[in-house]
Amino acid sequence: MKSTKPRKQRKNLFNAPLHKKRKWLAAHLAENLLLKYDRRSIPVIKGDTVKIMRGSFRGHEEKIARVNVKKGYVEVEGVTMIKADGKKIAKPIHPSNLLITKLNLTDRWRRMKLEKGLPEEVKQEIEKEAEEQIKTMEKEEIEKETVEEGEVGEKQDAAALSDKEKAEEKPIEEKTEVTKTKTTEQPKKENIEKHVSKTKKRDKQKTEIIKEKTEKKMVQKKTVKKTSKNVKKKKTGKGEDKKE
Repeated sequence: MKSTKPRKQRKNLFNAPLHKKRKWLAAHLAENLLLKYDRRSIPVIKGDTVKIMRGSFRGHEEKIARVNVKKGYVEVEGVTMIKADGKKIAKPIHPSNLLITKLNLTDRWRRMKLEKGLPEEVKQEIEKEAEEQIKTMEKEEIEKETVEEGEVGEKQDAAALSDKEKAEEKPIEEKTEVTKTKTTEQPKKENIEKHVSKTKKRDKQKTEIIKEKTEKKMVQKKTVKKTSKNVKKKKTGKGEDKKE
């Protein structure tokens, strides 16, 4: 940092490129590793076994589960915090609060950096450790795959059993439906006949009502015509009297 102003230092930390932030995520090595690798600290990666030196989880020793370079923190297995809504999430820890007790040597580039300036005996030890770690990783991956395959197989078996049960239930349901249809056919016919008879009666009643209405209208029209003729005759008679 060139500036002595805190605000500028914070700004530079926040806006720094990732290759610089990656170097800042370094933790101190334990005494045995310090003497072995002739280093005080090293950038942390996923898989390193780490001991927490400060905070409420002080003394907790477990592997690193995740490294967030952008935000500048690390997540350790088994270190969690509870949110206000009750959810459990991983607690972020800064690498300066950690002590590396065992290194993850599966990365070839990391091994090359560690082996610089070291004697051949130490280099051979590093390679042996790396081979052992790689073997254990492969075993863990195989175990995970077998577990996943077993879970998938169980799901498929359960689905097949459910399909068989459904297929067995279908003919039983069809039989029950056939029996139901046979029993319900007779009352259905009776209901249809009743409905037809009712509709016929209604139609007859409607036709009779319509006839009555038409007859009434005809009678009314005739009476109206007669009254109109009488009125005209009276008017004509009055006019003749006046002329006389």
